[in-house]
Amino acid sequence: MTKIYATGKRKSAVAKVWIKAGKGNLSVNGKTLDEWLGGHEAIKMKVTQPLVLTKQEKLLDIVAITFGGGYNAQAEALRHGISKALNLYDISFRAILKPEGLLTRDSRVVERKKYGKRKARRSPQFSKR
Repeated sequence: MTKIYATGKRKSAVAKVWIKAGKGNLSVNGKTLDEWLGGHEAIKMKVTQPLVLTKQEKLLDIVAITFGGGYNAQAEALRHGISKALNLYDISFRAILKPEGLLTRDSRVVERKKYGKRKARRSPQFSKR
C-alpha cells in the first residue's frame, strides 16, 4: 500500500497529511497527538473525528506537518486534511464524511485592515467639536 497525501486548510493554518495502512499511529510535527496538543481533549477529539466516523483509528498510520495560525486552527486544518486523505483512500467514506461537513474547507479568514480605519471596519471616533 502506498502513502496517500492530502492538504487541509483553515484560516492561515495548513496541514500536510500522509496516510498509509498501519497500527493507528498519529504523528504531528514529529510528536504524538498527546505531546502536540497537551491537555486539550476537545481539540484532540476534533482531530480524530474523521477516523472515528469511518472506524479507521486503529487501521491507519498518519504523519502530518502543520504550520501557520494557532494550535486550534492547525487542529482544524489537520481534521480537514485527514478527511480529504480518507476520501482518497476509500471513496465510500465520502458518504460518511460529506454530511458531517468534514470535506468542506472553512473559508472564513480575517478581513484585512483598510486605510482610514482603526481595524477592518471600525472607524475612528467622530468628534463634532
